[in-house]
Amino acid sequence: MANKILVYIEQRNGLVKKSSFEAAKAASEIATRLSAPVEGVTVGNEIEGLTSVGGFGVEKITHFKNPDLSNYSTSAYTELISKFASENDFDILLFVNTSLGKDLAPHIAVKLGAGIAMDCIALDYTGNDIKATRPIFAGKALQELKITAPKKVFVLRPNVFNPGVSSGKRAEVTVVETAAPDLSTRVAELKKSEDKLDVAEADIIVSGGRGLKGPEHFHLVEELSEVLGAAVGASRAAVDAGWRPHEEQVGQTGKTVSPNLYIALGISGAIQHLAGMRSSKYIVAINKDKDAPIFQSADYGIVGDLFEIIPVLISELKKIKV
Repeated sequence: MANKILVYIEQRNGLVKKSSFEAAKAASEIATRLSAPVEGVTVGNEIEGLTSVGGFGVEKITHFKNPDLSNYSTSAYTELISKFASENDFDILLFVNTSLGKDLAPHIAVKLGAGIAMDCIALDYTGNDIKATRPIFAGKALQELKITAPKKVFVLRPNVFNPGVSSGKRAEVTVVETAAPDLSTRVAELKKSEDKLDVAEADIIVSGGRGLKGPEHFHLVEELSEVLGAAVGASRAAVDAGWRPHEEQVGQTGKTVSPNLYIALGISGAIQHLAGMRSSKYIVAINKDKDAPIFQSADYGIVGDLFEIIPVLISELKKIKV
């Protein structure tokens, strides 16, 4: 029997997440290479933008709908998706390596008896085999692997798989009104800061670290971010000190990001931080310590006092944007 591919379309607050378009495109490319059918599945209540997923190659989506499923529930989402995948003989499942995906995908894999590859940054093909590439040892090495189990789960790093431009096609969405299964684990409430970009999905990130010397100086990070249309990030040191919220933390114990541009201000570049942003397309570092490890990973570096450099940089960027 030919492979069947299922991609999970993640939603947040009733909106399809940008990273789901990346997963949809990756799933459609696998389907083309393996001459296999591909479908999407999502769980929630009212979800806007589902039909637009069709523009990235997934033309059929099943939506399990219930008001009690608006917010994520590990137990309920696992039960619905694993049952759907099993009953419809899907062999390859794709998720995104978001906070939700990191939790949900392993649960699904266990339910299906599937092999799983987390945080994939590339998928290659040899015949009917899929070879996944993922960072290991805090990003200092890359591992290539093949899943030998009949059922396979791949979890993709956000901002790595380019979805390209939508074809404009609309997906056929089948809404399945369902009773909410086991809700023993459930997100009670989601709070989002107004007008703030999520570092996990941003194209540009400006991050601050211990070199800012205190929370009162993070306005420099915020001002530069505003000029660039970027998200604000922070190192673990800044978060642990209480200067910034954990949702902004980039690194091994925070969020893994892959923006087109990552600007590190006053961040030394501990291996735990590099593990979360090393795959950024371009890295710019500003630090007064010329021996800071961040410069080994940076494409562009400035050795100097960030309190003198950042105001000038902001001023010059504003002139360009006028």
